[in-house]
Amino acid sequence: MADLRGMLTGGRVHVVDGAMGTMLYARGVFFNVCYDELNATHPALVQEVHEQYVRAGAEVIETNTFGANPVKLQSHGLEGRTEELNRSAAEIAVRAASGRASVAGAIGPLGIRVEPLGPTSRKEARDFYGRQVDGLLDGGVDGFVLETFSDLAELEQAFRAVRNRCDLPVIALVTIGEDCVTQYGATVEQAARAADEWGADAVGLNCSVGPAVILDGLERMAEVTRLPLAAMPNAGLPRAIGDRKIYVTGPEYMAQYARRAIAAGARIVGGCCGTTPEHIRRIRDVVASIQPRSASVRVIREAAGSSPRKRARSIASRSGLGDRLAAGDSLTSVRILPPRGWETAQLVEDCRALAEAGADVVGVHEERGSARLSALATAAKIAESCPVEPLVHYTCRDRTLFGMISDMLGAAALGLHNVLVLTGDPPGAGPYADYRSVIDVDSIGLVNVLAGLNAGVDPSGNDIGDPTAFIVGVGLNQGALDPDRELGRLHWKVDAGAHFAVTRPVFDADHLREFMAGAGLGGGAPKSPRREDGHAPGIPVVAAIRPLTGLRQAEFLKHEVPGVHVPDRVLDRMRRAAARGTAYAAAEGLAIARETASALIGEVAGLDIVAFGKPGGAAAAGLVAELATQSPAAGTGTSST
Repeated sequence: MADLRGMLTGGRVHVVDGAMGTMLYARGVFFNVCYDELNATHPALVQEVHEQYVRAGAEVIETNTFGANPVKLQSHGLEGRTEELNRSAAEIAVRAASGRASVAGAIGPLGIRVEPLGPTSRKEARDFYGRQVDGLLDGGVDGFVLETFSDLAELEQAFRAVRNRCDLPVIALVTIGEDCVTQYGATVEQAARAADEWGADAVGLNCSVGPAVILDGLERMAEVTRLPLAAMPNAGLPRAIGDRKIYVTGPEYMAQYARRAIAAGARIVGGCCGTTPEHIRRIRDVVASIQPRSASVRVIREAAGSSPRKRARSIASRSGLGDRLAAGDSLTSVRILPPRGWETAQLVEDCRALAEAGADVVGVHEERGSARLSALATAAKIAESCPVEPLVHYTCRDRTLFGMISDMLGAAALGLHNVLVLTGDPPGAGPYADYRSVIDVDSIGLVNVLAGLNAGVDPSGNDIGDPTAFIVGVGLNQGALDPDRELGRLHWKVDAGAHFAVTRPVFDADHLREFMAGAGLGGGAPKSPRREDGHAPGIPVVAAIRPLTGLRQAEFLKHEVPGVHVPDRVLDRMRRAAARGTAYAAAEGLAIARETASALIGEVAGLDIVAFGKPGGAAAAGLVAELATQSPAAGTGTSST
């Protein structure tokens, strides 16, 4: 049996094994079990699966370690056993191979976002993968298969983790949709070129889709790289049968497409989810019956230095909000909720009143816990009908990256340029007991995406034509339980391209001043846990002002909403006012908001007045008019760096 590098460089076709999870599930191991822990708890079961694939004709078997990185193992409380579980998996596979097959260490994605689309740095990702690589090397693997990656930046860190420790061969595999594009927007051509540039030993496609789409993608890869190609599709797409998902593509069909993949230039063929030893046996028969042709390869190189990124427009030219930020002018924003229905006449009337009172911007808050007119549609109506600019509040929660990009391109097409990007808090279940919340990409990642769109490219570097012109705001939680982490996230947001930050509601001016001073935002020594250069984040801070409507709301915000600081003196004032009646309580809440806002004028870049509830719009308009007479002259706001 040739070693793995010999297989990759010899020009012949070789067979890789199929699914491990499918086989373990068929043996009664349910999905709530950590499959990687089976390497320690049920080694004989794992070895039996490997041996079946070897008997079926697999020349390369992958270790049972797809999710055996410390990030995924942490969900099972097993991160401390990362090296041990990977070492055990490699030793099991080596025993099963018995010299008849090569053993490749299987490494999959971390399951978290890596910069620039998430808070995990590239070095942190590389270190996570390094622990897995160390265990697999100790167990005696012959090489590595990096599989099912959508993010090329993350795939590169996995590759670097291997190369920092050994020179064993590496097969780099990405997973695509039916359009031959990854979840992050990278084309198969981009993936092939990237693997070639890094120095991978082979590149290819696996998982997510069936043989037909894999073949399409492989043919496109063959046009841009001379690396050996690998094709490891699922056994078609799963179908729901009862409460199970079953892969129904048969061995004959898989073998038929293996033949076509070989004709397209594949030198490594096998299977992923749903494939069994019988699928691999039929693929082996095809490989044994034919000789591969030499692929006609047309390598396309991009001209050096021909990045599609374009010069972004100046901040001042993007919107009125951008102009005020660039000039250092004080900003007054009013935050409203979209209507519950589709009619917008009252909305337009309220926004015109706010503009007359002196509001520069109307922030359209996105309420994801109830059904309302979408924030984008509401903002478009305001832009069309009102003499005030809208600021779209956009939460990342429950949206895919592709969906976010589509929404942002749609916003640009509608002429909306101001966006406040928020990660979004997981909501309660509400009336839907089975509801679950997901965050695909958080606010840091979306700010990075918007910075790219402002330079004319999507997250994978594809040219989108004319650059967008977004002014990007982010949230700032001055009451966070872990202020160092909050400030670290603020640094990431600024580095990603944020233009301003909006605080959580402020009921104590001194509390905000202390946070800003400690953060280097408003005086005091700069403090930066994420950076070593000592520089402050350098971003205009807009303080959110929320008039309290009653004692219950004050108590709720103080005791039940994380990150909102309501001092006892404010609660005492609301309690005394509430004893006189609800109208007195609302008036006292407005008075507290007026005092807090007045105390901060000139110390922050602007105010964001929250106009929720009744009579929120009228109270906000009155407060805006009062504060307009106190606004500092242009140039006194905190300017960005």
